[in-house]
Amino acid sequence: MSTVPGNLPARDDHPEADVVIYDGTCRFCRRQVARLARYDGDGRLAFISLHDPAVAERYPDLTHERLMQEMVVVERSGGRHGGAAAIRYLSRRLPRLWLAAPFLHIPGSMPLWRWLYGQIATRRYRWNARAEECEEGACKIHMK
Repeated sequence: MSTVPGNLPARDDHPEADVVIYDGTCRFCRRQVARLARYDGDGRLAFISLHDPAVAERYPDLTHERLMQEMVVVERSGGRHGGAAAIRYLSRRLPRLWLAAPFLHIPGSMPLWRWLYGQIATRRYRWNARAEECEEGACKIHMK
């Protein structure tokens, strides 16, 4: 059985849910997925850290390098959405994100959202580099 930090719903507990694969050593990332879990009142999502060995077993097509660069949502049907496309997808799945959906779906805007997501993803460890906010020194290892 996969372990998920905090009280996030795990894939094993919600086999019919879309799976959000995120960086479980990143405090910023953990806060964001906790927010997603709060927005999901209907059990549409399950969560697993990219560092869980079950990820490589269940999703061999998703490389560690890709998962370190972007959150990935795996649909129940098997479709994959990474980074900004994952946020766009979730804006259609979670009612509390519906207000963001029109902006995320403006025709031709995806390059902007990818760039913005990339900027945040690249800096996520830097924002949490203080020792008291970083588990096992992971932030300093991944800072660029």
